[in-house]
Amino acid sequence: MPPIKTFGERIADALVEDGLMTSQQVAELLELQKKEGTRLLKLILAKSYVNEVDMMVSMGRVLNTPPINLARLSIPSEIFTLVPKEVQITHKVLPVSRVGNRLFLAMADPLNVLALDDIKRITKLETSPLISTEKQILDKISSLDSGKARTMADIIRDAQKKSEAEAEADNLEVSKEAVEEVNLDQLAASTEEAPVIKLANLILVQAIKDGASDVHLEPFEKSVRLRYRIDGALIDMPAPPKNLQIALTSRLKIMSNLDIAERRLPQDGRMRVRVGGKDIDLRVSFLPTVHGEKCVMRVLDKTNLSATVEKLGMDPETLKRFKAAVDAPHGLLLVTGPTGSGKTTTLYSALNELNNPEYNIVTVEDPVEFQIPGINQVPVRKEIGLTFANALRSILRQDPDIVMIGEIRDTETAEIAVEAALTGHQVLSTMHCNDAPGAIARLDDMGIAPFLISSSVIISCAQRLVRRICRMCKDPITYPPKMFADLGINPDLFAGVTLYKGHGCERCKNTGYTGRAAIIEAMTVTDEIRKLIIERSGAMDIGRVAIAQGMKTLRQVALEKAREGLTTLEQVLIVTASH
Repeated sequence: MPPIKTFGERIADALVEDGLMTSQQVAELLELQKKEGTRLLKLILAKSYVNEVDMMVSMGRVLNTPPINLARLSIPSEIFTLVPKEVQITHKVLPVSRVGNRLFLAMADPLNVLALDDIKRITKLETSPLISTEKQILDKISSLDSGKARTMADIIRDAQKKSEAEAEADNLEVSKEAVEEVNLDQLAASTEEAPVIKLANLILVQAIKDGASDVHLEPFEKSVRLRYRIDGALIDMPAPPKNLQIALTSRLKIMSNLDIAERRLPQDGRMRVRVGGKDIDLRVSFLPTVHGEKCVMRVLDKTNLSATVEKLGMDPETLKRFKAAVDAPHGLLLVTGPTGSGKTTTLYSALNELNNPEYNIVTVEDPVEFQIPGINQVPVRKEIGLTFANALRSILRQDPDIVMIGEIRDTETAEIAVEAALTGHQVLSTMHCNDAPGAIARLDDMGIAPFLISSSVIISCAQRLVRRICRMCKDPITYPPKMFADLGINPDLFAGVTLYKGHGCERCKNTGYTGRAAIIEAMTVTDEIRKLIIERSGAMDIGRVAIAQGMKTLRQVALEKAREGLTTLEQVLIVTASH
């Protein structure tokens, strides 16, 4: 007689029947379950073999329980209030409708007999379970319980009243360092309280509306600091109260599908929110500090991507060089610059232009920042051995036409990239260098043979971002001639030209700047430069020849932006200080 299968094994069999998993994957998870003692269903979700919705459908089929999509369901308040909120959150259950003496319940676990008994006792009604996901249930509870909309300041003010009432406790001195202990059940419940949910949502919505690229939530001994990075500069925002710190970070972890119980190790996750009718991805990072976990969220807005390279703001000559490299049938295209200089955005813009059914385009990134339909994107996962180099080897066996490498960091990746460019593939990648000629020297330092570099690289670009002057508070400004001389700028360059600066207004948050523009230095690898590469000439020698052949340096491009009234001289000098 065959052994009786557990509920988890029955669900796994259903997932195999539905073509969502393989028998080999189930066997591997069963072995892992024996070692770790973790529930099989939890392991399936943790490994991302299936998502919660697919799991829900298969589970409903096994249990003969109908699935329900709560996202589009309207639940009357008289039904929602039949079950206390605390019971709903504890048991992950939501009343959705009533027919006579029977109450229909959306449940994450329809086999939870204790939950059914509790609700039957509270409501004095018969119960019938429907199956839904835990996330859908908790999201629906929070949306139904949200009440009237309030500003971030209102929510912070209400929460601070509690802090003021506990001022005496704050003044209590302890002779030795205390170890913070938090009841996980209480913590999970606190993350579902209306003020915490509203505050987390408002922080995200405000960041997206303000055009922030990053959100910083930083804990200190008696306060929490909230800052947005807007146009490259960090700006202070109204601070959340200290007493909501743990609940707020836990709420952000839940939204990012991270473990709220783990507070001693760094965690990285991702979430997607919908604001103003568009989906926004956020890359989330938690870092343990002395006074709690610091959270930084990178806002990944697809609308910031240029549809074409023409919209990157290059001058005509640089644009001509860059387009020629993008349109080349094969070769290595490099974009260099520090972190946050827009390198990846530039490469995505090039991929957008190349993206059509004629080409097989594959990228390998750490992590995948923007998901683009029609392009196969592979995320690096070092913990399981999927490095840039390993991923590239597999990609080259996938018959690619165009390959984008998130970053060339090591010799192994550089060798494969150069080899791919020499064997008829178009390869786009980024590197960390100060200028365009520096990328050649960097490849040489990595041990790539000069004759391979000269044959594979078709263009090397360096990129920075300068802040744009706010158009609402833009005023003419006159600089003393001595300043041009001190800074090594030829004053004749600005003869008859009006320079501008923003004096600060409400629109630009009194910074004088709104938005940023790319400045790009593009060095085409010509025959003369190839000879210098083979001779192992220095970056300065290569740079001099490139300038003689018409390359505009970052400083020259930035000064042209100032001449056009797009940015200020201060920004030119800050961004191109080493050029």
